[in-house]
Order: sequence, then structure tokens, then C-alpha cells
Amino acid sequence: MLRTLLTAKLHHARVTHAELEYEGSCAIDEALLERAGIREYEHLHVYNLENGERFTTYAILARRGSGIVSVNGAAAHKASPGDRLIICTYGVLDEGELAAHRPRLIYLGEGNVVLRSSDAIPAQVA
Repeated sequence: MLRTLLTAKLHHARVTHAELEYEGSCAIDEALLERAGIREYEHLHVYNLENGERFTTYAILARRGSGIVSVNGAAAHKASPGDRLIICTYGVLDEGELAAHRPRLIYLGEGNVVLRSSDAIPAQVA
């Protein structure tokens, strides 16, 4: 059996730009993509904490070290500068890969600076 699991997450990424007249995608600081293990052109699931919008797009590179998270094309209607996003990728794993799998979880602060990283989400208690 194959299962789809979370592979990477950029938690609380702040939108720096929303560019309607740009080829659709989500431009993300290249260093953040590397840290999360997200590849250029990889399928993204984006969850907007400010307005509840959920959409899919793909990653493109923004200048390394810039802190840019730009929501482009039609998706620019779903996010505004300053909005907090959760950006996720998922992968399909077979039963043999499940035990060793750990997602890359990157937690961001102001300016999209990395605050910490983890490979597990604590169990929710309430």
C-alpha cells in the first residue's frame, strides 16, 4: 500500500508580495526551500491563516537570503502581503519507507527568518 505523508512545512511564512500579473506560482527564498527540502517546481499546498483560503501551486526560486514569499498569478487573490501561510509538500511512500520517514518542519518568524526546525509535531493534548 502507498500512503501520502507530509514531507515539508514552512510554518508561518509571511507573504511579502502578491503579484497578480506574474506567471502563476509561489516564489520562495531559495535558502528556505533548501532548508525545507522543497524543490523548484514542486507541488505546494498553501494554507492561509488570515482568511482560511487553501490552494495549490508550485514553487519557484526567489533570491537567496531575501526572505521573499510571493504569491503569484490567480493565487494572488487568495493572499495579501503580511498574511501568514503554512506551505506544505507531501510525498507518496511505500510501507518500507514509513518507519524512517521524518518531515522537515521549518518554523519562521518576522522577515521569514528561521526560528527553529524539527522533524515531528508534538501530540495535541487539548
